[in-house]
Amino acid sequence: MRKKVLSTLMATVLTVATLAGCGGSSSPAPASDGADATAEASETTEAATEEASEATDTADSGTGKQTDGKNLPTLTTEPLEILLWDIATDDPGKSTQEAAVQRFMADYPNIKVTQVHQQNDNYKQQLVVAMSSGQCPDMYMHWGGGPMAEYYKSGFANDITDMYAKYDHPEFIDAAIAQSSYDGKLLAIPFGGLSGCDIYYNKTIFAEQGIEVPTTIDELEAACEKLKSAGYIPFALANASKWTGSMYYMYLVARHSGNAEFDAAYTQENGGSFNSPAFIYAAEKIQDWVKKGYFPDGVNSLTADDNQDRALMYDGSAAMMLHGSWQSSAMKNDNEEWYTENIGVFRFPEDTEAKEAGVPQNVEIGTAIGNGFSFNCFKEDGSVDQEKLDACYVLATQYYNDETYNDMQVSVGAIPSIKGYGAETVDDPNDKIVADVFFSASNVQLWYDQYLPASVTEVHKNCMTELFGLEKTPEEIGQEEDEAMQKAIAEQ
Repeated sequence: MRKKVLSTLMATVLTVATLAGCGGSSSPAPASDGADATAEASETTEAATEEASEATDTADSGTGKQTDGKNLPTLTTEPLEILLWDIATDDPGKSTQEAAVQRFMADYPNIKVTQVHQQNDNYKQQLVVAMSSGQCPDMYMHWGGGPMAEYYKSGFANDITDMYAKYDHPEFIDAAIAQSSYDGKLLAIPFGGLSGCDIYYNKTIFAEQGIEVPTTIDELEAACEKLKSAGYIPFALANASKWTGSMYYMYLVARHSGNAEFDAAYTQENGGSFNSPAFIYAAEKIQDWVKKGYFPDGVNSLTADDNQDRALMYDGSAAMMLHGSWQSSAMKNDNEEWYTENIGVFRFPEDTEAKEAGVPQNVEIGTAIGNGFSFNCFKEDGSVDQEKLDACYVLATQYYNDETYNDMQVSVGAIPSIKGYGAETVDDPNDKIVADVFFSASNVQLWYDQYLPASVTEVHKNCMTELFGLEKTPEEIGQEEDEAMQKAIAEQ
């Protein structure tokens, strides 16, 4: 008998996956209201779809499967159906992913893939409801992290560690494999683009003020002081959305302790706590920066959904903005000439004292997979449906990650989490920096609002309001998060 869904899995229905918090979809659409940008995106998608169509036509002409010559499982020739769920409701992601499925079905006409595009806003809820009612799809996307672990522990994700070791697959970056794994087991195949978190800065303002790109937190604070003295807001931040402030918190924790203290706080074992030194350091640093005026007035009332943080960069009020890498295409689409002339990007600076103590400084924040596919290929008796699992593995590794798919990804500004897709394939110089940072990362810490259990996520985001609003002390905030985590663990 299959396991029943755990209460912590059911709790994930409370979390809404937004573009800003988790990368949204595996192929980010251009973020512009302008007609020119929309037309350009449409032309790019149309051209990429036409290319995929030509590839499908070639497969139909009898030239052979694109997987021939590779070490892959031999797929059944009997009729087989696969139910696949994703969140690709809009182009360019929709066309890109549908083209991958069409190429697969052209090569394996006996296998029917029913592709269901779910709305992003309620996807997690729909997925958990489907699992609870015995209607879980055979292949489904997610963002990795805590929810992926719960899907596996609840019996709705195959362990594909042995398959991955035995059969051919793309050479994913190490951070992508780490983010697709839990407890030493590989549970997902990445298929989306990287979404990094880095500091965008106005090159013109930096040059005018004689500021070099900071590489340490001390240098960053010195730059902030110089910017503030010159009348600039050091950081554009719109924290009404809460996850935006969390980016600062996550990075300061990561620079002070690598992954160690967050991992311990997540399990609440061996003294793990959100009141451990790295969390106190991060919270104290943020509140110090708030008091020094490094953020806009009324920071908790400004909204990222309305791009009020980006507006501060556009009008020259602010000099820097810690944000997700989707901001590159967003700013470029708003005004490419201004973006090219003024905007650069650098990785979050290092904690010198922690580095001297041996703490790794190359943990980055974001998502290394964009999205991942897990497989729910089981028979009624709970045994693995190997024929279906083989087919899902081939679809995910060879069609959602083939050259056609990846070229379509790159054409719309996404960076595949595959070795070799970086400086050689990405045109935007800022995206090249993001790619280089990710490819050299020891690990990529998934956004807390995706990794933490849903109930803890809500507490964490509320704590970010309290933190930047100077409403509670770092210790009080850590205690809130600890209590929420302990409650979530007790409910398992």
